Amino acid sequence: MSWTSAGTPGRERPVVTFGEPEGYDERGRGLSLAGRVAPRTAAAAACMVLGLGLIGGAVTGGWIVDDGGDAGAATTFSSASGLWHNVPVDELFPRTVQGTGAGPGGADRTWTRIAVAPATGCTDAFDPLLRKALAPVGCRRLIRATYTDATQSYVTTVGLLFTKADPAGMTALAKRFTSERLDRRTDLLPLPYAAKDTAAERFGPHQRASWTISVLTDAPVVAYAVSGWADGRTVDTPQSAADAEASGATTAAAQAGLGNEAQGLADRIERRLRQNISGPATETPS
Repeated sequence: MSWTSAGTPGRERPVVTFGEPEGYDERGRGLSLAGRVAPRTAAAAACMVLGLGLIGGAVTGGWIVDDGGDAGAATTFSSASGLWHNVPVDELFPRTVQGTGAGPGGADRTWTRIAVAPATGCTDAFDPLLRKALAPVGCRRLIRATYTDATQSYVTTVGLLFTKADPAGMTALAKRFTSERLDRRTDLLPLPYAAKDTAAERFGPHQRASWTISVLTDAPVVAYAVSGWADGRTVDTPQSAADAEASGATTAAAQAGLGNEAQGLADRIERRLRQNISGPATETPS
């Protein structure tokens, strides 16, 4: 399955010349030192030229390495933008995801994929204010899938938004999300993908309990996940995964581990994405 040196002007200086230094021979006669100095001067000059050549070579070599690294990073960033249609869906959204230690208290989790949304735009995927916050990086394509836990008590939609931004644009967005804490505002949430005839068919906007959003800077991607109860119960005040997982959190979402559901699944899908950025995944989807 695939996604389809002169002096200062105006100032005269006196010119001073010195006579050639002399020595004396064994009879006390004057003897020019030019003959003796010249070989030493030539040797010193040769050493200086050699040293400058080595230094210049080292500096040039450093420039070549740096340029190559930057070019490689740029190529990797650019190639990541096409993963949504170049990589099979099972590589990005495995049918089963193992979350070792991902639950509350380090409990293990297992998530099973129950629906995959067609690749679309972003119009109906985010709350209006979140869509506005993401607008500067653009929307190239959005892919989503919904999972349920082993008991089918919880449902979680995970998404990968492929943007149109360059590295500078993604870095700017990431800084804004961090400095303004946009990933914790309850009026900036992703919308779930509620597929019919699945455990998530009643997973609508009012059922969202916890969520997480991650703006990548090494790829043009925004990764997110939003979780809720599978029985369709409404939630008055969602809580971000970071807050729900915090020690001492007492909300219903925190007590149920829905913050762990969103964060744990998002982390593993983001890991799959990075594996495909660096090269085709070779492990069996887990």
